[in-house]
Amino acid sequence: MAFAGILKDAEVAAALEACKSAGSFDHTKFFKSCGLAGKSLDDVKKAFAIIDQDQSDFIEEEELKLFLQNFSASARALSDAETKAFLKAGDSDGDGKIGVDEFAAMVKA
Repeated sequence: MAFAGILKDAEVAAALEACKSAGSFDHTKFFKSCGLAGKSLDDVKKAFAIIDQDQSDFIEEEELKLFLQNFSASARALSDAETKAFLKAGDSDGDGKIGVDEFAAMVKA
């Protein structure tokens, strides 16, 4: 698991189960239920680096669409509506992508 040492497998599994139906993803609930919201800033930055698949220092829309698959390869992709809502929630400077500070603010919100 990519998040070994950062998150507990059981919490991640429960968080994924809670949003397995299309349209049910809520980033705030997910960050809390998987345990990321309670982690240190350093651990949140480690999680960001995992999600930033292309190592561009930003999480772009395509990476957000596949967000859940970072936690489990068998997880579903987010719908277009969920992806756009997720991006809108995290993109505080309006540049169309989420930087590490924006991600940390969203996780800790």
